[in-house]
Amino acid sequence: MKSLIAFVGYLEGFSFLILMGYAMPLKYIAGDPEMVSLMGSLHGGLFVAYIGLLFLGVGKHWNLTALIHGSIAAVVPAGPFLFEGMLVSGEYDLAASEDD
Repeated sequence: MKSLIAFVGYLEGFSFLILMGYAMPLKYIAGDPEMVSLMGSLHGGLFVAYIGLLFLGVGKHWNLTALIHGSIAAVVPAGPFLFEGMLVSGEYDLAASEDD
């Protein structure tokens, strides 16, 4: 599950960077809105998939804090990249939270 959420998180993060760094300037500088429509839809779908995977993982693999931090990371630029590192570290694992 960690590898799937990491993969979708990276895709979601990169789609956001492409949307803001390439598609938006193309729309407002060159007057071509087609790329924003394409990348906006792709980014929106990946965002929903990312949040959905967080909901699926909570209670099975991670504690509720992972859902809260992951949801915040999803709306912060480069947040999924940082959250993935925290997820891999085992900070949110259920076994770790039960031992404390």
